[in-house]
Amino acid sequence: MSMVMHIIDAFTNEKYKGNPAAVCLVEEAIPESRMQIIASEMNVSETAFVRPGDEGYSLRWFTPKAEVDLCGHATLAAAHALWDTGRLAVTQRAVFQTKSGILTVERDGEWMIMDFPSEPAAPTEAPKELIEALGLIPRYVGRNRMDYLVEVDSEATVRTLQPDFQLLKTLQTRGVIVTSAAEKKGEGASFDFISRAFFPGIGVDEDPVTGSAHCALAPYWAKRLRREALIGYQASERGGYVRVQLKGERVLLSGQAVTVLRGELTE
Repeated sequence: MSMVMHIIDAFTNEKYKGNPAAVCLVEEAIPESRMQIIASEMNVSETAFVRPGDEGYSLRWFTPKAEVDLCGHATLAAAHALWDTGRLAVTQRAVFQTKSGILTVERDGEWMIMDFPSEPAAPTEAPKELIEALGLIPRYVGRNRMDYLVEVDSEATVRTLQPDFQLLKTLQTRGVIVTSAAEKKGEGASFDFISRAFFPGIGVDEDPVTGSAHCALAPYWAKRLRREALIGYQASERGGYVRVQLKGERVLLSGQAVTVLRGELTE
């Protein structure tokens, strides 16, 4: 059984920027072990497996090492692939059945809007391994069902941080999101907050742009900055922008995407 495979850069309108995702379009269910092997072969932060379901499409996400419960950039890429191949008309909403419930994506010109659950991080005491791995004293540490959220003192600290990935692996979470407010504020500022995200425990030392991280960042910065619509910049080597809007217990995440490769995965 052959499978249509796309490589798509998400949260960017430029090739080789943003976060690359592999999208595997299949007509029938394939074994979980097979999906994991394919994701390991693709060796990008996430590979999305998309197949027709009872309501819309079934969507699952795998890193090279493990399946994850929620992934933003690969969801954006999956919707982009469905529109790009004509499986969905550009006027149709993409509906995905996932481990995090029903997720939807709509087109708004060149932008795509994802409706995701809000994942606020509750304040928690920082374990010593987290402090040692980051090499700093945080302003705030919170935790949701997936990650630690850590606010630091400045944008410069976020950009220059060099964490100890081996220590981060020992934490009993998916990963760690480090963030601060943007240095430039007001008119002319291109983003409101900055972040980086580290997931060494699931095989991704630093993720280029993480949609699911913004499910925690959006409620945090909406409360801090007293605005529900914000722009985040993830300061990885590739970099990318995520528009966020808090809507009660949901977060609207907006981004762009561009196809880099189209091909066929053979058996």
